[in-house]
Amino acid sequence: MIIKREKKGGVDVYYVDKNIPDDKMDSYKNTKVKESEIDLILKKDSDVYKVDKEDPSGFSLLLRFRKNKLSEKNTKDFYENVIDFALRTTANRGSTSGSKSKNIYDNPRVMSNILGYFDKLSPIQKMKMREQGKKLNITVRETRFNMDYPEKYKKLTPLIEELDSFYEEYIPEKYEKQYKKAKQTPFRITNTSFTTVTTNVNFQTTIHKDKGDDEEGFGNLVVIEDGKYTGGETCFPQYGVGVDVRTGDVLFMDVHEWHGNLPIKKENDNVKRLSIVCYLRYNVWKNTKGKTKKFMDMHNNKIRNLRSKDKTRKR
Repeated sequence: MIIKREKKGGVDVYYVDKNIPDDKMDSYKNTKVKESEIDLILKKDSDVYKVDKEDPSGFSLLLRFRKNKLSEKNTKDFYENVIDFALRTTANRGSTSGSKSKNIYDNPRVMSNILGYFDKLSPIQKMKMREQGKKLNITVRETRFNMDYPEKYKKLTPLIEELDSFYEEYIPEKYEKQYKKAKQTPFRITNTSFTTVTTNVNFQTTIHKDKGDDEEGFGNLVVIEDGKYTGGETCFPQYGVGVDVRTGDVLFMDVHEWHGNLPIKKENDNVKRLSIVCYLRYNVWKNTKGKTKKFMDMHNNKIRNLRSKDKTRKR
């Protein structure tokens, strides 16, 4: 529900209130966003503020959207080096994929993957730990992409660093708090405020709130298009607002508000909409703050050795 609209320095500024009260949102949880629930789709530089009775101004930032900010080279390098990995499917996105089952094997398989560092071991890693009688002091780990494709991983970091610089420019207060935490752990992506990246390909997420990220931070979203499509807008159905994020754009948003995507309508089967979400995982920071790079290298080697010993055993 739009309360007021104005223009500031070439940016469209909106002030919104909830179309749907909080006590009704449980019925929308993990359902797909409908076009009828969205009053406004943003396609230009925009700021959106939500009614917030706890904020002295009466409003707080819901999202900040800027067009054509990321460099073409960094965007191209990121896509070319990650897309093969990003196309792998998983069933571990649970209710975000629309599943209501607690059994992971009943979930639909979607193209959603993680890069950087994570705070839980994979099921295979847990199994190998048991088989080899190993224990770890912490379950933080580098992701499979980091381990298997270190040279490709290096080619992804310029885009992540560029996004990080825009995060600092456009959301400085949130950035400062998140970057302060990131500096306390070696388990982060180069010199950024991020520990982790999630990639999604053609994935229409259901209505959800993000979990596992740092609640003092803000969501960072980038999209890279390969082929023509319509839809896929990132939406906040409770407020009736959506954003059409395209290649080169940056979206900063409050991921602890209900959000999801509209359907992606592809022109042909080869179309790929790659979304990139960068964030700091709270438990990565919590469990590794104060650790040294030497500790990280030793810890990562322990996990890598699980794989090497398993390969030796198979021979």
